[in-house]
Amino acid sequence: MWLQQRLKGLPGLLSSIWARRVLVGLLVFMIFYWYLGGDRGLRWFSGSAKSGGVAGQCLQNEIHRWKSLVERGEGIYSTPLEPVDTPFVSGNGHILVDIDSNKLWVAASPQVGSAPVHQTEYSPLAAISLPGKRAEARATMLWFRKGSVLSVHCLLPAMLQSARDCLTVREEFIAHRSRPNVYLQRIHISNPSERSATLELAMEPPPFSGKFSSTLEKLEDKEVVLSVGRVQAQKNRMLLVVVATRNPAGHIQVEAKSEYLYSVLSVVWSSEPVEPSKVEETVARLKDGARKELTELLRTDVEELVLDHQQAWLELFISGVEMRKITDGHTPSSRTVNTTLYYILSSSAAPLLDRRLGAEQRGALESSLNYADHCFRGHATMHAENLWPERVGSTAQILQLATLWTLTLQKRGCKVLVEAGAHGVMQGMVLSFGGLQFTENHLQFQADPEVLHNSYALRGIHYNQDLISLSVLLDAVGKPFLHVSVKPQEKPVQLYACEAGCLNEPVELTSEVKGHTFPVMVTQPITPLLYISTDLRHLQDLRQTLHLKAILAHEEHMANRYPGLPFLFWFSVASLITLFHLFLFKLIYNEYCGPGAKPLFRSKDDLSV
Repeated sequence: MWLQQRLKGLPGLLSSIWARRVLVGLLVFMIFYWYLGGDRGLRWFSGSAKSGGVAGQCLQNEIHRWKSLVERGEGIYSTPLEPVDTPFVSGNGHILVDIDSNKLWVAASPQVGSAPVHQTEYSPLAAISLPGKRAEARATMLWFRKGSVLSVHCLLPAMLQSARDCLTVREEFIAHRSRPNVYLQRIHISNPSERSATLELAMEPPPFSGKFSSTLEKLEDKEVVLSVGRVQAQKNRMLLVVVATRNPAGHIQVEAKSEYLYSVLSVVWSSEPVEPSKVEETVARLKDGARKELTELLRTDVEELVLDHQQAWLELFISGVEMRKITDGHTPSSRTVNTTLYYILSSSAAPLLDRRLGAEQRGALESSLNYADHCFRGHATMHAENLWPERVGSTAQILQLATLWTLTLQKRGCKVLVEAGAHGVMQGMVLSFGGLQFTENHLQFQADPEVLHNSYALRGIHYNQDLISLSVLLDAVGKPFLHVSVKPQEKPVQLYACEAGCLNEPVELTSEVKGHTFPVMVTQPITPLLYISTDLRHLQDLRQTLHLKAILAHEEHMANRYPGLPFLFWFSVASLITLFHLFLFKLIYNEYCGPGAKPLFRSKDDLSV
């Protein structure tokens, strides 16, 4: 009864102008809130509170330079406003540094592809803090092509309020690619304010478990922290770890309107699992090796170390996968592909970059890299979600993924590539993505014709001394075709290619920039879509040995494969439409022409009545 009375009074309430204005304003607010979304709307209305206030504004200015890298697919970043739940790690196959948790992982053996990796209780990163800070905000970026993790930390001193006065701490974390025992932390502090600032730089103390102990030593004229620890392995054995680190500066004084540069250099030496009786002997050997390498490292220019590391990663990413156009929901995105490649390479050793590798061993590894016979055998891995996961949540999952990739490549004919280390693993992953396989005489592209609605490129495929790039592209009407190019070399290229069935004469591949295009032809029964070989005669003879029933263009194959709805369906639809119109015609006829039908027009006599 009460509700009925209130509802009757509602029109009178809305008759006033102010009530209608309030209602319209409320509706507009609700629409805007719904459009922005719950979380985004909260951030929009709460201003800079969620992003860290003044420090958050400073952070947004700093990470602006990262956006172009992320848009090109060269990295991913996480900020307070745009958090990303993925591990930020840097590794080289011997060590793996987890930046988020500040933990060190070490491989139990230098053997490529099979050594288990153990987490230690050692914290490898130096922490930077500003006593009495008023606000702070931090962002982190994973830079794929440079093999490093970048961090920006904005700190606002207690007596200052403007974003222009924020101290900016930029850090770069590197597990060196060509020096497997080395990792370094580069620090760049910028103080734009009118006051000097004092920051603290210190290593995290060893845990109370007693598995790691640290001592301070003098190495030439520099103080060094020597940490010794152990990790429990199988069969009552222990993995021993020795870390030699340049002792951090402690207190850092950054003058007004100035910058400060510092690098924390560290060397990690570890053993294979040993018996308890050999612990002391092994620790002594590891200490000597760590001291010697750190002494050499301290004499080396840090910029040279960084450039050497970046060049090694750029060399790895000569090969790769580029996603250009994705038209379905089960094909991995460019971000997923690049993140997976980075994680697997960070977990793989690179013996070809080791300066201690002998000439004979190097030659054997390079030979297997240039022609991996029978790799990759089987269907393409492009749509294998367990190999190209959209999300990896922890370092342990990264190592599980690396183990799965190693096992997959070994079982699919790529064992020699796995033995070649990171370079070979990258090659195997690229071959597997598109379904490329080396045979005794040629390289064949055996992708499923039904998944060529996506556009992608496989670059840096080693074939003898040449680097091939193969792309699946779409023309203006969505028809797929293949594009092949060869990286220019000093020596002339001697490669030939032909499409499925080799019906046409093989084309000689050159290092021209425009490359070469091939139509997508589908054979019955299904055979590879493209053949590439150094032997012209082999491709000419191949045509006679395929024994095909038919060769169709891709659109013909798809039309035959999916001809549309059956004839019975369309016959049923046409019959129903015909019956409906006949029934409608009958109704109209009975209404105006049947027995007892009303006249269509009234006479004058009827009107006068």
